[in-house]
Amino acid sequence: MAKTEVYSWRVEPGRKMALESAARMAGRSLSEVLDEATEQWLKARTPNRADNDAEQHRLHAALLKCAGTISGGGRYDSENVSKLVRKRLREKYGR
Repeated sequence: MAKTEVYSWRVEPGRKMALESAARMAGRSLSEVLDEATEQWLKARTPNRADNDAEQHRLHAALLKCAGTISGGGRYDSENVSKLVRKRLREKYGR
């Protein structure tokens, strides 16, 4: 993939020298070293697909404990639904 974006940030002088030295020793550009480092950092913090699917199932199950359906006749525009939800919450929780 072609690199089209530029990003700059401040680093301590010692860290910059260490990065430049490591890049030279590896025969790579500093940009390549930083690109690899950021890619590894992101991979370590980004859940994989299986983890994300499991999290979505967990969230869905938690939602189902709280959510219900509104049934019955009548129009369900936002004003009527709001009133109905408030009424049902008062009935359920006595508020």
